Amino acid sequence: MLAVLLITFPFFALVLCGYLAARRGVLPQAAIPGLNVFVLYFALPCMLYRFGAATPIAQLLDASVFGVYLACALAMVAVAMVMTRSERINWNNAAFGALVAAFPNTGFMGVPLLVALLGAQAAGPAIVTIAIDLVITSSLCIALSRLDSAGTHGMRVAASHALRGMATNPMPWSIALGALASAAGLTLPGPVMQTVGLLADAASPVALFTIGAVLARSQMNTHERVPWIDYVPLALAKLVMHPLLVLAVGTVALYLGAPLSRFALTVMVLVAALPSASNVSLLAERFGANNGRIARIILVSTALAFLSFSAAVSLLVDAPK
Repeated sequence: MLAVLLITFPFFALVLCGYLAARRGVLPQAAIPGLNVFVLYFALPCMLYRFGAATPIAQLLDASVFGVYLACALAMVAVAMVMTRSERINWNNAAFGALVAAFPNTGFMGVPLLVALLGAQAAGPAIVTIAIDLVITSSLCIALSRLDSAGTHGMRVAASHALRGMATNPMPWSIALGALASAAGLTLPGPVMQTVGLLADAASPVALFTIGAVLARSQMNTHERVPWIDYVPLALAKLVMHPLLVLAVGTVALYLGAPLSRFALTVMVLVAALPSASNVSLLAERFGANNGRIARIILVSTALAFLSFSAAVSLLVDAPK
């Protein structure tokens, strides 16, 4: 456990640094959107492209990984909706609660952390999970969030927003371009690849720092009291139920003879054990959900994940790198 904590500590320490910098005013709130833009549109796409281009295309098109993770993501959305939907929590808030319970922070935190723990081969299964969460899980929850609207107009608007969000999000495109480069055996010219590499190297520290800053901003800007019952159970579901579900479904798939490697299953379980994705807070704000509740789920899951994720690694991985 100590060996695992020595690896995971710097990642969570960077989140804490970003949180404290924003809380103490060292990092102005006006600067946080700029950090988000740099991470989302420059650094992370380069990191995902580099990993995608260096990963064999068979790993990026692994149908077993895709099927197991997608089934678990849909199950988590269904369970979270059943847990929270009530007269007090409408479809909009229930849907984004479900998204934050099913969407791990794989892009900002998971890929660099898993590569540090398991080696570069962990990037393949992790990238598959990112694509599922960005394209399918997010779109489904956005569509569910519009069910409060009357008639089909709400669903039509939701579908339009979902498609526009997918088209303008650079991460799926960078994954697709990396997969194409891997399949075709293409390499970028040396100076271009060096530029991509510099931006990719900046992705992990800046993304982790930005997570902390975004969490601090959400907490500082939210003055509404939120009952603990509205966010703690979902945070625990994200950290406990989600990885156990992936482990159970993956184990059954292996028993039934699915061509799923034990290593890929381990990566998926650890992806599911990550805290909730911080970008769900931005989506919740854009669609008018209770962002204070979503921010608390992300904050609690991130704080608890330092121990819960490390425990999961200790149980699943014999000797972390």
